[in-house]
Amino acid sequence: MAEEGKHLETGRADRSVWLMKCPTIVSRAWQEAAADAGGPNPNPNPVVAKVILSFDPLSTDEDPNQFKMEMAQTGNGNTPKNYSLNMFKDFVPMCVFSESNQGKLACEGKVEHKFDMEPHKENLSDYAKLCRERTKNSMIKTRKVHVLDKEHVNVRTMISMIGGGPHSGPKDKKKPAPTRTPEVKRTRRDRGDIENILFKLFERQSNWSLRHLMQETDQPEQFLKEIMNDLCVYNKRGPNQGTHELKPEYKKSVEDTSAT
Repeated sequence: MAEEGKHLETGRADRSVWLMKCPTIVSRAWQEAAADAGGPNPNPNPVVAKVILSFDPLSTDEDPNQFKMEMAQTGNGNTPKNYSLNMFKDFVPMCVFSESNQGKLACEGKVEHKFDMEPHKENLSDYAKLCRERTKNSMIKTRKVHVLDKEHVNVRTMISMIGGGPHSGPKDKKKPAPTRTPEVKRTRRDRGDIENILFKLFERQSNWSLRHLMQETDQPEQFLKEIMNDLCVYNKRGPNQGTHELKPEYKKSVEDTSAT
């Protein structure tokens, strides 16, 4: 950026410019006007619109100014010709920069006013018609069906495309989608009952996997995990890796119960 800043032209940096957010139909009309200006009789500065400033000198408002824009030409009969310009006072200070075809950078000015364009109230009916036309055009199907003559149809090619011809091999056949077995919906039981069942299971053997405990207790996985987090220790390594066993304090109580 420091190297580019040395070649930045700032002769027009203090010029006041407007930043305006306009609808697509307006920008398209301006582009068409600029394209027409490059015809047999080129006009480097075509008139695309005019701005009308209205104000009431007797108004008590802080800003009595009202801005209105009239388009010089529109491409569609229902395109609004008049627009209201809503001015914003509070915005982040900005500057406008340009770059020529030769790569030269220039500051074209600083933004003094920011506007949002919207159709003027006297053109709302035309704008409503334009919106209906745009919605109607979006619903029109663009795909067409063409009927081919028999002499232009290669039957063998069509059959091979479908996948039923002699040239189709095992690679052309689609593999059947794997059928998923429906998950069994398990109902939670009383936590105390499940704890007693778990203690009895750990009396039978000292290590259990979560999958086997779900089969033995017929309980939901998340509910069973919550109970086992309180009662068990998960073996991350060793000969019993991937299994659960009771915590030492619960092991002792189970051993005492089995001894009695």
